[in-house]
Amino acid sequence: MLNNYESFDNSETSSRKSALIQERVGLVSTHMYKQFLDYQHATINTNEIFAKMIENIQDVIDIMKESFSSRGITTQNIYIDTDAQKSVIIMNILWQKISFTTRCNFQPQVLYRENLNHLFSTRIMAIRGNYNEIMTGAKDHTEEMARLLDNEVASLFVPAENTHNAILKIRHLGGRELLLNQIDAPREFVLKVIEAVCGGGFYHEEGSRKSFNI
Repeated sequence: MLNNYESFDNSETSSRKSALIQERVGLVSTHMYKQFLDYQHATINTNEIFAKMIENIQDVIDIMKESFSSRGITTQNIYIDTDAQKSVIIMNILWQKISFTTRCNFQPQVLYRENLNHLFSTRIMAIRGNYNEIMTGAKDHTEEMARLLDNEVASLFVPAENTHNAILKIRHLGGRELLLNQIDAPREFVLKVIEAVCGGGFYHEEGSRKSFNI
């Protein structure tokens, strides 16, 4: 009889443990599901912005070619390349190289906010240099991200809601943020980056001095 009581007690304890696990795992799965949906929606918005960026960059390249050609300068080093997945754009404007990429969105992430209401978003990064050359030999996402951050010019953070502003952060302006509606963001992001890179130049190398911005 004692064994029967012990079996009953063990069954009741096991049932309570199972309910507790189910409740807590349920909360975690609900949280992760919300992150998954936000990640999906932000990715859709990011892909739409990136597609429009390609169009804007092509316009920039065409205007640059006309401008330099009218000054008697060859335009063979002014061009745009994209990868097959449309996740990387490489601009070459004479001696300046600029790349834009969405290949930094390996997982759901939030943009830090001081009020702790962190903003869920995906990211488009602008980097100085040719993306393919910079990534040569990178072994994993950690190394890829380190190289992106080392060469970052600016980033556009795109929220899950397409009615919410995207946030542009330009590296040489410190923590300053520019709010851009998602309709204007493709054009403004491209122009701000071009102005920052092509409006600056290169120092003769002396120690850590490599480039400057306007």
